[in-house]
Amino acid sequence: MKLFLAGPSFDPGFGGPAYSVPRLGSALAGRGISVALWAPDGSAATSPTVPSAPGLVPMTGTLDEAIARFGMPDVIHDNGIWMPHDHRIARLARTRGIPRLVSLRGMLQPWAINHRRWKKKLAWALYQGRDIRTADMLHATVEGEAESARALGLEGPFCVIPNGVDLPRPIARAEAKPRRTALFLSRVHAQKGLPMLLDAWAALRPEGWELIIAGPDDTGHSAELAHQIARLKLDGEIELRSAVYDEEKAALFARADIFVLPTYSENFGIAIAEALAYGVPVLTTRGAPWELLVTRDCGWWVDPTEEAILAGLRTAIGLPDGVRQDMGKRGAATVAERFEWGGIAMQFHQQYLTLTA
Repeated sequence: MKLFLAGPSFDPGFGGPAYSVPRLGSALAGRGISVALWAPDGSAATSPTVPSAPGLVPMTGTLDEAIARFGMPDVIHDNGIWMPHDHRIARLARTRGIPRLVSLRGMLQPWAINHRRWKKKLAWALYQGRDIRTADMLHATVEGEAESARALGLEGPFCVIPNGVDLPRPIARAEAKPRRTALFLSRVHAQKGLPMLLDAWAALRPEGWELIIAGPDDTGHSAELAHQIARLKLDGEIELRSAVYDEEKAALFARADIFVLPTYSENFGIAIAEALAYGVPVLTTRGAPWELLVTRDCGWWVDPTEEAILAGLRTAIGLPDGVRQDMGKRGAATVAERFEWGGIAMQFHQQYLTLTA
């Protein structure tokens, strides 16, 4: 089987899909599929998020040039909607009769739809509605994402497959630390709810704790947060960092006692899965589809409000270290059981086979 796997960008600053789509490509190549990995910015050939794997072919150039070099694929798997290249992919697939699976990647969730609403309403009327209705299959990472798409009148068919997660090497945790650490590690974007977290932290001011916010800045949001930190007089308690990768990223997870993602909306929340994989219990909101934090007792799942985040922080910080560590162990076991890349690739492979049958 030949698969053309497309994404908007694999640059690390782009967020979760920049990691998850190349990892999916690598896992699919491991199943014997020939996978072309392409993004319109050429990052498939340059980004450190793209692994080197036999059968995974990073492609550059325009869409037509990449297809011409790779050869006619059996399936096109596009990740995302709204972008001009997504429209070109849809038109190419229709013209050439190539089955097309579209991963929605949270872009039809209510928060995303309402962001730049009028621009998206126009795009939907002009081309996006037709493009998505003519897809042969739509992919959601959780059932709630599929329900949001159905509410917009989309009939599918749908497949529901979660993202996979790289399982990290065991890391050594410091036994004695001057302060405990709450960690946010994701895109620094208005969608992530960080002003709520800062206000909640200011109300709690937990003694012996620090908050680290790390991630690529999106549209200058870090400057807004820095101003808020100064206004709340939290300079000595909260540290703002830019994006971290590899060993520096692993070191932050090793340092963390809890992970916090106060998001308004996530289609999956790869940062949550990563934190759990490192054995860090997670506090997030119901804007992320992570009820298993409660059912597996490995974190806290609260409303996306300052009051609820404050209550969650108070509970998490008030627990003994050993209790939080046990929660982290349950989280790591859950991720290994449910989100290992080999099993995720197998589910996608089965869907591709149904499209070509």
